Amino acid sequence: MASSRRLRALITNDDGINSPGLSALAAGARDAGFEVVVAAPHVDASGVGGSVMSVRDGDRTLLHRRELPDLPDVTAYAVEGHPAYIVHSAGRGWLDPLPDVVLSGINVGANLGHAVLHSGTVGAALAASMHGWRALAVSLDTPWTPLERPHWESAVHFLPEVLDVLLAAPDGTVLSLNVPDRPVADIGELREARLSTFGAVQVHVDYRDGEHGEALHSFVTEISTPPEPGTDAALLAAGHPTLTELQGITERPGVLDSVRRSLNAG
Repeated sequence: MASSRRLRALITNDDGINSPGLSALAAGARDAGFEVVVAAPHVDASGVGGSVMSVRDGDRTLLHRRELPDLPDVTAYAVEGHPAYIVHSAGRGWLDPLPDVVLSGINVGANLGHAVLHSGTVGAALAASMHGWRALAVSLDTPWTPLERPHWESAVHFLPEVLDVLLAAPDGTVLSLNVPDRPVADIGELREARLSTFGAVQVHVDYRDGEHGEALHSFVTEISTPPEPGTDAALLAAGHPTLTELQGITERPGVLDSVRRSLNAG
């Protein structure tokens, strides 16, 4: 990484190009010394995970130049595609020069537990690791109905420290940072956390057959059992920002050997 040039950061998210959290993250990366380019979905793409879908006209996916609030000198695109699609496109010839890191967020709402599988914010970061890039997903623990003015500055406050950790890590490292939606003065120290079983909330789905036909109705319920100590959900609830290293899909060798040993033992 030793070079006289500035490191380049691709900034994306899943809440869409108009999210204030996206602008806050881009400004934070710029202030940390990165050369910044922004590319985010043209509409909200929350919950798409690692999807690489895009709106296509033949072999074209449209880009729309945008100017972000208070960032007139930052190149920004609204892309008619999902976050992981944007990252993969950057690595398949679109962006030149390529990014050194991918920063995704600041997400509206925490990304906790094994439910991060469904997050488009995390999906973009995991897609970056497939190209050998370091990546960071940043999420703010806003209520389900966010406050009028979330504390984006609190997430940005921890960005320099976490970026130092990220840049010191091996290529392809993916980190997930969750920050309480509180003033900086009311937040505890940064803690490393393991993933909780699921997260802080769950989506419940009901089947209904009414006058408009059959439908699935979704609503969010809080998990009633206390989170396990040391997990991201527990530490975040206690007021600590949490940092977790994530790994993408990988193989686990020995499946046939274990089956054969089991059969032979029987």
